[in-house]
Amino acid sequence: MAISPAASSGSSEPRDLLLREHQQRYLSASAAFVRRHPWWLHLTKTPFSAKMTKYAVGSVIAFVMSNIVFALVYLVRDQPIAASVAGFIAGAIPNWILNRRWAWQQTGRPPAKQIVTYALVSAVVLVTTSLATKWTNHEVAYVWHVQKGTGLRLTIVTAAYVAVTVVLFAAKFVVYEFWVFSERSRVRAALRSLMNVTRIARANRIP
Repeated sequence: MAISPAASSGSSEPRDLLLREHQQRYLSASAAFVRRHPWWLHLTKTPFSAKMTKYAVGSVIAFVMSNIVFALVYLVRDQPIAASVAGFIAGAIPNWILNRRWAWQQTGRPPAKQIVTYALVSAVVLVTTSLATKWTNHEVAYVWHVQKGTGLRLTIVTAAYVAVTVVLFAAKFVVYEFWVFSERSRVRAALRSLMNVTRIARANRIP
């Protein structure tokens, strides 16, 4: 007896729904376990430490995705700039979502200032990683004479990409905290305060 496509698709819908419910329960239970874990409670004891911890976790997730995509694209195309762009995109999107919504606890439509400043920071990261991997690829190919398509060449160029990402980790947190996700520009406020101090010092200067 033949089973019609409609009956087959109809019978699979409850199974898919049940699978999604089990996945949601598993994710919820896992999240609750992490939140109750002593290490997580210690790392998120203060608002700043909680923000830093969530930023680190989000960065690790974006870091893993970015490096996997970079290695795959470089392995297939052997072009460090194309691999850097692909890896950057793979990491920038989850990094934005996790940082803004989770680490800095900001929801709703992002203001234009956040989008522009995040894009500027991302552009700096993209240019830096592209230049680093391009230079490393050149050194590996023409100075060290490592053959194309070998695991050693892939490892060295990917290591350069990883190194730049790690170095920029702390710098990005400072920029995010004081500029990108700051509701009030602390950099601008600091410059304004410095200018006021200088102006007062000049006014009080004895002729």
